[in-house]
Amino acid sequence: MFGSAGYPGGASGRHSVRVAARVASGSADAPEAREPSEPSEPAVLGGRARLRPVRRAGELSATPSGNAPGGGQGSESVTPGGSQPLGRFLAKAAAVTAGLTAAGAVFGLVRDQTIAHLFGAGHDSDAFLIAWTVPEMASTLLIEDAMALLMVPAFSHALARRAASRAGLTRREARTQDPVRLLVGATLPRLVVFLAAVASLLVVAAPAVVAVLAPGLPDPALAVECTRLTALTVLSFGIAGYFSAALRAHRSFLPPAAIYVSYNIGIIGTMVALHALWGVRAAAAGVAVGGLLMALVQLPAFVRNVGFGPPRAKKAAPRNQRDRDRPTLIAFGVIAPVIFFAVFRQSQVLVERFLAASLPSGAISHLNYAQKVAQMPMVLSLMICTVTFPVVAQAMAGGEREKARRRVEQDLALASLAVLMGTALVIGYAPQIIQVLFERGAFTHADTLATASVMRVYGLGLLGHCLVGALSRPFFSTARPTWFPAFAMGAGLLVNVVAGAFAVGWWGIYGIAAANAAGISTTAVLLLTGLGSRIIAIQVRRVAVSIGRLAVAAVAAGATGWIAGPMIPDPMVSAALGCLLVPAMFGATGTAIRALEVTALPGQISQLTQRFRNVR
Repeated sequence: MFGSAGYPGGASGRHSVRVAARVASGSADAPEAREPSEPSEPAVLGGRARLRPVRRAGELSATPSGNAPGGGQGSESVTPGGSQPLGRFLAKAAAVTAGLTAAGAVFGLVRDQTIAHLFGAGHDSDAFLIAWTVPEMASTLLIEDAMALLMVPAFSHALARRAASRAGLTRREARTQDPVRLLVGATLPRLVVFLAAVASLLVVAAPAVVAVLAPGLPDPALAVECTRLTALTVLSFGIAGYFSAALRAHRSFLPPAAIYVSYNIGIIGTMVALHALWGVRAAAAGVAVGGLLMALVQLPAFVRNVGFGPPRAKKAAPRNQRDRDRPTLIAFGVIAPVIFFAVFRQSQVLVERFLAASLPSGAISHLNYAQKVAQMPMVLSLMICTVTFPVVAQAMAGGEREKARRRVEQDLALASLAVLMGTALVIGYAPQIIQVLFERGAFTHADTLATASVMRVYGLGLLGHCLVGALSRPFFSTARPTWFPAFAMGAGLLVNVVAGAFAVGWWGIYGIAAANAAGISTTAVLLLTGLGSRIIAIQVRRVAVSIGRLAVAAVAAGATGWIAGPMIPDPMVSAALGCLLVPAMFGATGTAIRALEVTALPGQISQLTQRFRNVR
């Protein structure tokens, strides 16, 4: 898809990510003898990259991989902030990511509230949501899963190769042979051309796309018009996802974390400005505007930290030498497992809307609103995995499997704790949450009841969604991606399709939501059991027991909320008190059954607070 990628220099012949991984783990110990005019290396502090001079052999140098490239006597391992320990850096990066993720989620709720207020849950909103399937699929492929799972390890290995191969180079030679810049020059232009062609094809083929996505839609004309507008996000999302992967590999988390804030602001602003003139088409136009803002908000940081490729040499090297120095990295065997995994994962939404298209008007909208709110705990719980993915990738590249194992087990524990507590709140207070968020304008009380009921069913699969997001990253942090996550996701999708096809006739939209939960939970179980034997030797039984205890605490807390919620007539007061009652019940139950993550939480919070106090 991307063509050839630049891991230049070194031995002749074919190279791959695996070669870069070996270089990162074994060839960075040669002393460097650099001239004073050597280039600066990016050092990251507080999610923002700054330039610090690379020092001579025997001195400290801050590099994104956290290793002193000199490797001579007296050199030390340095963390992302130069002198800042990795734990403190990750704490700050997680805090930045959490804050902006929460802000993006809030703006996403405002976006959905605006759509519900202006267009309700009927024909117009269904047409827009069918068109929204295109950017949802593009987001999964080009931002959240495929692009990140491919390019974060690629940039991490390129950074490791940069640190290992700069000895004795002048400033110009270092820039010309910089593996990171060569990677950008070899992949980004091809990506832009390819995605522009795909976006153009979708604009032309919009009627066929709508016919495939929703064959039972009574009047597809409006959905076709909206699809032609949302198809433009294929290009903008691809560029934004590429920028995000590069910046995260450089441990710059602030701009990537801000993309969904800018995206939702673009949608909301366009809808408010143009809905009277264009109707629901304004929402589709807002999606296109928001996609453009996602790329623009990261552009300055990308130029500053990464760049757009090496300077052109005055005398070009022979073609066979350029081909040798730019080996094919993104070959089919490397990219296909990630692409299939991402497509299978996002296809769950396609299955839902395909099955719901033949149900009464508003079914697609009820499913969408319920899913968007229900998945908020899952999105927030995965923020730590987003921050630590480059750390896991670099640990795997350097052969530090024990470090990677500890990091993955910690991520699973924290993510499960967060998502199960959120699940208890979502299930216990579903009617109150939906009423507070959406019941106004064209969104009626009947829509509230239907959406809340669906959201409670969706909640059963939130742990599965969270585990799939957390467990898939280690699989793709190795030198060569494995097919196992794609097969596991395909098995879950098959369960979703078969169960949904049978259940929709009996239970309607509730059967569709239940099939989604069953499918994603199947994938989560397969990934959990397969990770320990294939990639990282995590203690599967201990992790499963730990998650099981947290699930018991979540059941008790959710049941308490379900009973207590209707006792207070005012939905806002009831939901607010639920935000206190559910965590309290979750903590009490977890402590009673000795769930380690719950009992250790006060100490972890205290430790995290102390880290922030010590950061200057």
